[in-house]
Amino acid sequence: MKRIVGVADMFVSDNTDDTIITYALGSCLGIAVYDPLTQVGGLLHTMLPESAVDPHKAKEKPLMFVDTGVPLLFRACYALGAIKHNIQVKVAGGASIKTDSEDDFFQIGKRNVIMLRKLLWKNNIMITACDVGGHQSRTMSLSIATGTVVVRTNGLEKIL
Repeated sequence: MKRIVGVADMFVSDNTDDTIITYALGSCLGIAVYDPLTQVGGLLHTMLPESAVDPHKAKEKPLMFVDTGVPLLFRACYALGAIKHNIQVKVAGGASIKTDSEDDFFQIGKRNVIMLRKLLWKNNIMITACDVGGHQSRTMSLSIATGTVVVRTNGLEKIL
């Protein structure tokens, strides 16, 4: 079954019939977490690096921020039986989306990637594969049966 993850949202599953997908990853990050032994996985679509910029919003929507959303993703996977040392992490997005007349002043995409790397590093977790940066929006999907992560950009597919 196709499970769609919206912006500032996530879905976690241990059902091998599920494929989790998220669209429109511009500066946002799609973070797929998968344990191949237990076949537990999840996908988070997060927007901003740090919850400290808006504590009220972070309390309402913690999945909006990398620093609060990623721990929730991992905890939800652990609750379904995933084991930390088996986990694979694949990431897409973090682009610099701008028009010819604009400058990417805030560099949200780049800052999202940096925050994620710091957070994972502190927790002894490495990124297995990524497709980040550039100037293109992406679509990302995770198959719970196989752990395959597919990233689509401008009609082209890439397996991470």
